[in-house]
Amino acid sequence: MTIKRFVNLKRAEARRIFTTYAVVTAAYGFMQILSATGLLSSTMRGMLVPVCAYMVMAIALNLVVGILGELSLGHAGFMSVGAFTGVTSAIMLQNLIPFAPARLAVAMLIGSGFAAAAGFLIGIPVLRLKGDYLAIVTLAFGEIIKSVFNNFYLGMDSGGISFSMLSDSTRLLPGGRLIIAGPMGIGGIQKISTFTVGFILVMIALAVVYNLMNSRAGRAFMAIRDDRIAAESVGINITRYKMMAFVTSAALAGAAGALFAMNYSTIVANKFDFNTSILVLVFVVLGGQGNILGSIVAAAALTILPEKLRQFADYRMLLYAVVLIAGHEQRCGEGVPDSLQPLCEACREGGRTCRLSGGRRGWFPSRPMP
Repeated sequence: MTIKRFVNLKRAEARRIFTTYAVVTAAYGFMQILSATGLLSSTMRGMLVPVCAYMVMAIALNLVVGILGELSLGHAGFMSVGAFTGVTSAIMLQNLIPFAPARLAVAMLIGSGFAAAAGFLIGIPVLRLKGDYLAIVTLAFGEIIKSVFNNFYLGMDSGGISFSMLSDSTRLLPGGRLIIAGPMGIGGIQKISTFTVGFILVMIALAVVYNLMNSRAGRAFMAIRDDRIAAESVGINITRYKMMAFVTSAALAGAAGALFAMNYSTIVANKFDFNTSILVLVFVVLGGQGNILGSIVAAAALTILPEKLRQFADYRMLLYAVVLIAGHEQRCGEGVPDSLQPLCEACREGGRTCRLSGGRRGWFPSRPMP
């Protein structure tokens, strides 16, 4: 975020943004101190990069779910696009760019670009939908992307690059390498992801999302979220701004996927399934829709806790379902600020029950229900 725009923000908003940056920076410094002094276990050190990747995913999805107000269940697909294209480019550039951090940066940029392109292509037919229909279609596209990588073969040899679908018919020359092996994924990955690069990516994601939130586009996002019909009536191009948020979110998810993938020696498409999309959605719901810092804290907590509570692993998805149901809405009068209690009383006197949804800007009434 530019200094001029930061100065022009309201004091409360500026404080919220500064607090988010400060908390992330302090957490990074604290973990580096623990690692340098040997107080951090090897298991925790191995989880630092995935935690950063999931933080970026939570920030990206919060842009769509919390700021724009649309429900997307296909972000695991964009993460897989970034993972596979990023790792593939890193392998191909291994001799051209021997310096690992530079190769990782290029791989994340390529993964982000391919994920943004995928988000744009998917968004053309999808973003005219809304609500549950949008969620169902994005979920379907996420599963389609996973199936494509499960049946995709790509190899490289002295004759160039060759690929095939459904079965390995690449016919590589001696000395060639099969990079993507269908359901076996990509093996032999050089693990070049680092916690420092993950921290930098989180800060970049925060800068991108906060700039959008406090720009003209961000105000359009929130207008669409609060009242789509009113936003359209004042001339806001709904499809354009939804596409902007969707593509930006997909690009950040692709960069997170590349970072995540190059922390492991093998990556398979089944890692980025429906459960991963639900996991990231739980980060957003638990942290608070539109609350970026809350999503970051939830991502860190829900990535680390399952490792510490492995004996309860069978109940994890049940817990996620409870969190999603509890965080989706609150009935009129339950946990609503005092300033909105008269609205709740009016609804009850009229024999109706309305819903109030909480967001970053406060509580908003939606259409009364019988």
